[in-house]
Amino acid sequence: MYALIDGNNFYVSCERVFRPSLQGRPVIVLSNNDGCAIARSNEAKALGIRMGAPWHEIRHMEQSHGLVALSANFALYGDLSDRMMSLAAGLGPHQEIYSIDESFVDLTGVPGNLVERGRKIRERILQWVGIPCCIGIARTKTLAKLANHVAKTAERKPGSYPEHLAQICNLEALGSDELEDVFRRTQVQEVWGIGPRIGLQLINEGIQTVYDLVQIDGATVKRGWSVMLERTVRELKGMPCIELDHSPPPKQQIASTRSFGRTVTGFTDLEEAVTEFASRTAQKLRGQHSFCAQVMVFIRTSPFRKDPQYSRSIVVPLRRPTADSASITQGALQGLKAIFREGFNYAKAGVMLLDLQPDDQLQMELTLEDEEDSGRSRVRLMSALDAVNERYGRGTLTLGSAGVRGARRSWTMKQERRTPRYTTHVGEMLEVRA
Repeated sequence: MYALIDGNNFYVSCERVFRPSLQGRPVIVLSNNDGCAIARSNEAKALGIRMGAPWHEIRHMEQSHGLVALSANFALYGDLSDRMMSLAAGLGPHQEIYSIDESFVDLTGVPGNLVERGRKIRERILQWVGIPCCIGIARTKTLAKLANHVAKTAERKPGSYPEHLAQICNLEALGSDELEDVFRRTQVQEVWGIGPRIGLQLINEGIQTVYDLVQIDGATVKRGWSVMLERTVRELKGMPCIELDHSPPPKQQIASTRSFGRTVTGFTDLEEAVTEFASRTAQKLRGQHSFCAQVMVFIRTSPFRKDPQYSRSIVVPLRRPTADSASITQGALQGLKAIFREGFNYAKAGVMLLDLQPDDQLQMELTLEDEEDSGRSRVRLMSALDAVNERYGRGTLTLGSAGVRGARRSWTMKQERRTPRYTTHVGEMLEVRA
């Protein structure tokens, strides 16, 4: 038995925790550089605003419909996510955090009324953190995802599903007729693991709903589509095929890329940006206890501008696999120097770490100098760097080529509508005065 706990319209809900005046109003959260909508309140969805809608196309709704648009505040969202997940873990003995707003919880062997248990956890999250959420319960992870969709839809669209399935939906508690009715009401595209392309293929074959999909035997699905879709169908039939992932496998690539708040022309600005991107990837690399052997860096202009176009990338092999920020940044800057060209308005850059391996796999070689002690000291230095930035905030300690902290940088993201980082930045905490 599994439960899927999902924060409703999570980014918007995080903003409403500290601004109750946003309740009942159409609210969206914008992507990096305030480009497009990446989160929408139910009121914004009712206005027809789609996910990914460009801001310049819907900006007029500020005046016509009272739309509130906010820049993404990822520091706030991450902190509230940690608080929500710590409470969600009380639902069962094992938890898999699937995304910033979703987690699976293993309910196997948990006694008592699971719906009532879920309701108490939901109320605790709402009271202690302020985030409304919905819970789906079922015997497989795919069915739990489907149950969560039913719970959210029944709450947001009365009449779409039976009213008692709103907020918390336990598919295992439904009778066969009621479960069939839920399957018939649910479009096949809503199933976890079925993307737009496969969904369209299924619809063209006359498979419109979840009920239609579960009528097909697994072997037919495997022959007509793929093993992955066969696994999805088996899960929908109640046969567990996807286990709880207690420790996700290390990433095979780690990247940090950003579009600039405004165009960049000079090498110094690009050098600062690439240094910061390389430092971020190096910290993530150390976080999963890996080394990288190659660094890729790219720069490009915007294809949406009528400026001269330029786009280049280069892969720089490192002398030996490492997780040292200085070595990784040095490789990235060497690549930047090789591909940089004057006379272009650069709009985006990024760094990607390639050829990753566990940090306990050491590359042994003859050296011309004594590097053993210096290697240990570099490991201690990187650990100290991470500890300081973890305690006092990202960017507290950086490499010199990243520029002066606090100085105005032309390449930083445009976040004209960002709310304060209420829980992670001392200078932006709320003040309560008598």
